[in-house]
Amino acid sequence: MSPANQISHNALLQLAIDMANSLSAKDRFDRLLNTVRGSIQCDAVVLLQRNGNLLKPLAQKGLTADVLGRRFTIDSQPRFQQICQTNIPTRFQTHCDLPDPYDGMLQGHRGDLPVHACMGLPLMADQQLIGVLTLDSMTPGAFDEIPEYTLEVISAMAAASLKTAMLLQHLEDDSAHTRHVITELTREALTKDGGELIGDSSEMQQLKRELALVAPSDYAILIEGETGVGKELVARTLHEQSNRADGPLVYVNCAAIPENLIESELFGHVKGAFTGADRDRVGKFSLADGGTLFLDEIGELPLVAQSKLLRALQNQEIQPVGRDSISHVDVRVLAATNRILQQEVAAKRFRADLYHRLSVYPVKVPPLRRRHGDVALLAGYFAEQSRRRLGLAQLIIDSQAHQALQAYSWPGNVRELEHVMGRAALIANAEYKQGNKLLSGTQRRGDITCIQCHHLGELVSSFTDPMTLSSFEAEDKISNGEVAGDASSVSLTLASSQGLKESTEQFQQQLILQALTQYEGNWAAAARELKMDRANLVRLAKRLGLQVVKKIHNGNV
Repeated sequence: MSPANQISHNALLQLAIDMANSLSAKDRFDRLLNTVRGSIQCDAVVLLQRNGNLLKPLAQKGLTADVLGRRFTIDSQPRFQQICQTNIPTRFQTHCDLPDPYDGMLQGHRGDLPVHACMGLPLMADQQLIGVLTLDSMTPGAFDEIPEYTLEVISAMAAASLKTAMLLQHLEDDSAHTRHVITELTREALTKDGGELIGDSSEMQQLKRELALVAPSDYAILIEGETGVGKELVARTLHEQSNRADGPLVYVNCAAIPENLIESELFGHVKGAFTGADRDRVGKFSLADGGTLFLDEIGELPLVAQSKLLRALQNQEIQPVGRDSISHVDVRVLAATNRILQQEVAAKRFRADLYHRLSVYPVKVPPLRRRHGDVALLAGYFAEQSRRRLGLAQLIIDSQAHQALQAYSWPGNVRELEHVMGRAALIANAEYKQGNKLLSGTQRRGDITCIQCHHLGELVSSFTDPMTLSSFEAEDKISNGEVAGDASSVSLTLASSQGLKESTEQFQQQLILQALTQYEGNWAAAARELKMDRANLVRLAKRLGLQVVKKIHNGNV
């Protein structure tokens, strides 16, 4: 038995002191893993938290950074399944043929993991499995001689550290109570597009602090940010961390509702109120009573509807279409937009009083290009999602592909990254099957599918011309000095086109016309080409004075 595989009393005492002095969960976890590696010779150690059938990595040493963005399904990983089925340490045989969830992720080692030592410690608290600690060593049999007492001590320390972090998180979020999903709308809103804010960058840490600060209040919140940054996810987080988490979260896409139906959609109507109103309808404000109403794309709301929304926000009173009486509701409103509403107010396209009512506490979601270090975590998260959807044994990201992902400017933000990773996984899987002649679509146990640079498509640097950027992107790049070129030439361009607003609208007109011409007036196809919602495209084209006119020639359209 090697002395290096025994944990000393000094190490235990030092760890206890470190835990008491640590201010954050990340700090406590890092000190825990350093103590483990100092007591047991291993190449990789990972601390994972259990959440139902998922294992979420919280801290790791020795693996690639993207592992922290992955979420492992216990049932689909045989080794995790074995570890979670017992309350004692599990040491896997040297020649165990079960697939390793970390294949291809060990730092300094490419491809399948060769014969190696692997061990998992279940972390128990109150007779419940709360997490797992895994250890891997490239030296076969490295864990065979470790005494049970040492493993029990390490398990107890890791479980205590994890339990403390979980309890603190529950207290901070005020989420000890069980949340009940009370309507289908709530279920849809809570599960749409995933479920958690992933990112450790300073920008995301600041955003999480702001959300934790304002979530318990009943303030109206304006969520601002570019398309694809995750504004809906921020709204769901605010609801889940609020005192209204037991109530419904009702989602409304203001851009997708026809102008003549917006009032009915928001406030409801009675039978016979207008043509087609064949029955009473409950509006979204009534459905959200006692909970949260999320108004997405609030900048697309017509001025007429804005005035009625203002009354509902000020007095918590609504009047269904066709009804004389007024109803009282208890609703917190969250609104989101990819526009800069201050500019919309200046252009008299948005009411100033409604803007000030909504922006009691504005929250700005940072674009992905400013979230330094988060691309790797998100890429790992989306890669694991793709692995499960495609039924792959393992899906990893090549180091050069990681570099390409980090270097790209992501004008489409997190949504673009999700689509890029999904396409790359499909292409990599097809290439893998073709190369290995696995025409049945199944994978051999232990096989690794690897996303490489050429699977990512053309990831080019972000646009540097402010005329080709959204207002948010242009503002961000100009403020950071990223716009290249001679300042005098830029000013001449603006002068010749009567200013930034007119130049931007002219450029938008050209893009929309090109897309409509390419797809012969098909709005849906043009919207897909421009990567935007069809209703938003039609509304934007209408505002820019564009329309599609179909003519009849010789009896043919």
